[in-house]
Amino acid sequence: MAKYAKRALIPIITGLMFMAGCSYDDGKEHQESDTALMKTTNPAPIELKKREENKSIGYQVRKDVSKFDEIYDVAVLEGDKHIVVAYKVKHLNRFNMKSIEKKITKKLNKKYPDDHFIVSSDYKIFLEAVRLKEDLDDDNLSNQEAGKRFQKIIKLKNEMT
Repeated sequence: MAKYAKRALIPIITGLMFMAGCSYDDGKEHQESDTALMKTTNPAPIELKKREENKSIGYQVRKDVSKFDEIYDVAVLEGDKHIVVAYKVKHLNRFNMKSIEKKITKKLNKKYPDDHFIVSSDYKIFLEAVRLKEDLDDDNLSNQEAGKRFQKIIKLKNEMT
């Protein structure tokens, strides 16, 4: 009987070791982004380019986009030439995502004609924006590295279209 118990114990131990290995977080803690799918995070806008005093529009863009009834969370990244606006759509409005994106882009381009907007409802873009914000807040990133990650986010959005 003990012979069969040993045989059953080996797969259980192997399974537990496998599950423990899958939970490794590479030493980085992204507390807010880890739960971003399930709850509203509303991260503060990130300004990677220093604009003239009182010229930053990140908070105003977030406020404008948040006014849409279909949206419940917005992340804004301001770069040199582009402003990335990533948002999450309420579940019942997911069938209208393209039209929502068009409405948001049209409104932002009309209100801020001097700026170039990249608007996305893709969760991966939103998640990368939140993680960039967390890394900047924790001083884990230099401005140059943040600029590179910003460009990667833009490239990721362009690849998805």
